[in-house]
Amino acid sequence: MENIRNFSIIAHIDHGKSTLADRLIQHTGVCDARNYKDQMLDNMDIERERGITIKSQAITLPYTASDGKTYSLNLIDTPGHVDFSYEVSRSLASCEGVLLLIDAAQGVQAQTLANLYLAMEHDLEIIPVINKIDLPSADVERVLEQIDSELGLDPDTHLKCSAKDGTGISEILEAIVQRIPEPAGDEKQRLAALIFDAHYDAFRGTVINCRLFDGTLKAGDVIRFMFNDSVYRVEEVGHFLMTRQKCAQLSAGEVGYIIAGIKTVSDVSIGDTITLDDRPCAKPLGGFKEVKPVVFASIYPISSDDYEDLAEALDKYKLNDAAFIYEKDSSVALGLGFRCGFLGLLHLDIVQERLEREYDLSIILSVPSVRYRFTLKNGTVLYVDNPSHYPGVMAIDKAEEPYIRASMMLPERYIGPVMNLCVERRGVNSTMNYPSPGRAELVFEMPLSEVIYDFYDRFKSVTQGYGSYDYDLIDYRESPLVLLDILVNGEKVDALSQIVHRDRARSRGVQACDRLKDEIPRQMYKIAIQGAIGGEIISRSTISAFRKDVTAKCYGGDITRKRKLLEKQKKGKKRMKMIGSVSIPQSAFLAVLKSDSD
Repeated sequence: MENIRNFSIIAHIDHGKSTLADRLIQHTGVCDARNYKDQMLDNMDIERERGITIKSQAITLPYTASDGKTYSLNLIDTPGHVDFSYEVSRSLASCEGVLLLIDAAQGVQAQTLANLYLAMEHDLEIIPVINKIDLPSADVERVLEQIDSELGLDPDTHLKCSAKDGTGISEILEAIVQRIPEPAGDEKQRLAALIFDAHYDAFRGTVINCRLFDGTLKAGDVIRFMFNDSVYRVEEVGHFLMTRQKCAQLSAGEVGYIIAGIKTVSDVSIGDTITLDDRPCAKPLGGFKEVKPVVFASIYPISSDDYEDLAEALDKYKLNDAAFIYEKDSSVALGLGFRCGFLGLLHLDIVQERLEREYDLSIILSVPSVRYRFTLKNGTVLYVDNPSHYPGVMAIDKAEEPYIRASMMLPERYIGPVMNLCVERRGVNSTMNYPSPGRAELVFEMPLSEVIYDFYDRFKSVTQGYGSYDYDLIDYRESPLVLLDILVNGEKVDALSQIVHRDRARSRGVQACDRLKDEIPRQMYKIAIQGAIGGEIISRSTISAFRKDVTAKCYGGDITRKRKLLEKQKKGKKRMKMIGSVSIPQSAFLAVLKSDSD
């Protein structure tokens, strides 16, 4: 175990984690020049297209240090976006140390701090690394001041590198060996392994990523999952190189994979402890803190025949994304589906795209919402994340919505536009400080429902990409909440209902009606699209009817002839409107999701 080092790379989004991982892989010779490509560990197309890391990926790097010994460096590359911070916290549970990457041009940002606190919670060795020193705008002295004042770390322990051109990579590898402690544990103890990730392989079943804390594991051993007591025989164990590398056994301190022919996906729980069936360990390892989703939306298959396929796809997807939760749901307009919880709008967007790409599904998403708290007049407290479960107005004594504390780091020249944006989103209790010359930190308390739509996009726009943003939930606060229903041709479309603040109801209703007017096809009769709160109509758009000129055949004659034909046409349209049903295309549901600025 003295030759094993388990470490992770953490940073704010776009500070160069994946590029540094590429250089470490190249330097240790795991990948030859012919097979090399950028973002080696980002193996999903969607990660490459967007230039972001979504999934933590593990790889074992063999490295011969200056002392002549060969070490196994187990690297876990992590995402930087706030929506995927749960991936980071799970990865850190398997490490003894981290490289904290800081951009030499942008300095310490919101997620840099958030990830530092996560590493401190796990009591890890932290090595600050200043990246992108080759940039003309790099200001290393300013970053060293921030490491001291904002992060509270010793600036003398820092390393400098440029992941792009490979400067300083040898020094980083030496620091990992010298400064990150060897893993604790005992090979002779009973097996205790923590599942930190998993994915489904169509040929081999569920592949489990785990970190062994005690004991050893080899093919043929019978293992038990302590959470649900299921038992399996191990078929293969191994390490992660560029591909899965089979080995004879895994020992305490190592990170690797297990294949045990697990076809029942629900048997595997991320954070569960694996032990031997005949010699179980005394108690499970500490798992991960339970994830709390903040954005809720329902997913429905476009064709009701695809419901079973969607259920199976979600089951397999959940294995690969432990932050995603779902339960069964149904809608009058859209049929059977699932109510899902996400960690943010980017998380929602990624889940939708991965389901469509990886499982070849066509799905519809309902309007995102958050979890509100209602105190009824009989004293019952009700949590509602689905507008269809909104209690009657007369039954509600008090309505509350979740508030977040948003911390934003930005150049001070953008303070005015950002404050305007936050006040527009009902932000209160603002505080401001200047951690370093030219940089400001703004802290606002805001309703989560105002943030989940397009706040992050607008924030990035007004700060021209230089601002960074992080948030945490604080509490529930009383608000005048109402249920906004959308009626099409007099019929309520429950998938488009929203719980909104009373002051925002009119603008949301107008926006939804206007978007639907552009998307719903015209009929032979007028279609009214209305926004309503209870029995009160607050917004309306009308789709005009196709009109046939029934008087075209009348050449002269008395006006009563024309009037008689028009009256007959009017009655026909009225009858059609009574029995006609309006089909709402999928694009209409997506149009309502879009922000005002789109």
